[in-house]
Amino acid sequence: MRNFILIPLIVLLAACGQTYQAKAPQKTHYVTVLHTNDHHGRFWHNKDGEYGMAARKTLIDRLRAEAKSKDHIVLLLSGGDINTGVPESDLQYAEPDFKGMRLLNYDAMAIGNHEFDNPLHVLDKQIEWAQFPVLSANILNKADDSYAYQPYTIIKQQGLNIAVLGLTTTDTTKIANPEYLKALKFISPTQATQRVLAEIKSQHHIDLAIAVTHMGHYHNAVYGINAPGDVTLARNLAAGQLDMIIGGHSQEPICVDKQGNDNPHFSPGKACHPDQQNGTWIMQAHEWGKYVGRAVFKITDGKKSLLSYELIPVNLKDEQGNFIADYIEHNQEMLDLLTPFQAIGEGQLKETVGSTDAYLDGKRDTVRFKQSPLARLIIKAQKEAVNADFGFISGGGIRHSISAGEISAKDILKVHPFKNKISLMQWRGSALVHYLNVITAFPVDAGAYLQYEGISFDRVNGKVGNIKINGQPFNPEATYRMSINSYNASGGDGYPILLNKKGYQETKLIDADVLTTYIQRHSPIKVNSL
Repeated sequence: MRNFILIPLIVLLAACGQTYQAKAPQKTHYVTVLHTNDHHGRFWHNKDGEYGMAARKTLIDRLRAEAKSKDHIVLLLSGGDINTGVPESDLQYAEPDFKGMRLLNYDAMAIGNHEFDNPLHVLDKQIEWAQFPVLSANILNKADDSYAYQPYTIIKQQGLNIAVLGLTTTDTTKIANPEYLKALKFISPTQATQRVLAEIKSQHHIDLAIAVTHMGHYHNAVYGINAPGDVTLARNLAAGQLDMIIGGHSQEPICVDKQGNDNPHFSPGKACHPDQQNGTWIMQAHEWGKYVGRAVFKITDGKKSLLSYELIPVNLKDEQGNFIADYIEHNQEMLDLLTPFQAIGEGQLKETVGSTDAYLDGKRDTVRFKQSPLARLIIKAQKEAVNADFGFISGGGIRHSISAGEISAKDILKVHPFKNKISLMQWRGSALVHYLNVITAFPVDAGAYLQYEGISFDRVNGKVGNIKINGQPFNPEATYRMSINSYNASGGDGYPILLNKKGYQETKLIDADVLTTYIQRHSPIKVNSL
């Protein structure tokens, strides 16, 4: 069990005169908040020289120096999801990323759902690498309701107490691997915030209250099938109970117009005005370290005002390949730290495993909205591995596309970063129908959106019908073999749990290895025949 138990500022202001008392003048403080979120393994710049932690360090060092020259308090915060997205990072359990954040001197980060893509001992190691507060106040130990992770930190600068608490989306129980979450429970972020703020206020005077969150920004609190996000949190609390939310998860630049609507005209390098809900500023800096957000606050006599805000692009390019803003040089100290990790990753990922005659689309707005040839390729590979009649995966498990031409080991791991095992489920036909009624109900634009191969069906009035297995009529008395990964079989994305059902068998085959083997056997992959 992991337990975090966190164990008065008295200011006397008096001025005496014979006929009156005068209030002492109030000191004005300035606070510069720098922030990023949804890093997803991008410790190294991409092939076009965009973003990367070496350029980010150069920029942040400059921004810090500018702010401190004006006697500002400076904070550097992250909205979480450091893990998963680039094989060079994934293979090394994000060690370069967390150590890079330590070199950048982050003050705190939220725990994101992708911090649970690996067993809990990996997250424990990552927290050790970070050596700065890695926070979540709404993740508890099931055994005794104690905090599973550090819930908050108090930053003391220039006589101010700045409270920073962390929050994690409750959707983690659906979209992370349930096998890794058995000892944990996720409570309402609103409940957790109220609980933590009460704890802090019993021990400290708070001058500034900040939440680093990984919950998502949903305009006007319309969060659909997702768990409630930052807007809901701000509205649920007393006005101004949180001064700001530094968010993540929805992976967007939060820029609104004068009416508070999402600003469709924002583009890199343009002005950005953050959202404000119920007295709480809500900020998010897109993803991958593409931007560093900078907010400058003024605090006088307990009153806080936002003086300026911007999203500063980190070597982003326009469609013509030109840098949008001045090029940011790479910091040598960061390069010295990260280069060995990049070399190790590249060395393991260069092998060519096969080829495809056309592009295999794994983009989010494809695999969560419609049936995809890449999904069919993945399922064909898993079917072949366990000799199944048909198979399923959830669209959200496909994390990248594969370009036409040669396919490398790196390409495979970008598609399959999670190391899920392949499972076989043997169904009696009549029982399969009930399962189909559940998994076909997930809507588009959800990670749970069903991708399938080897089976066809209609869905009318919430029920499936006209089922065929590989083009053959369905027999409710027959036994069918279904492939599925261990994540969905464990209840991931809200799928029914199969682990203890008769007919379920988990293999030791890893999804990336299975796809690699299939591509090696069947190259070149002919996309039109999938």
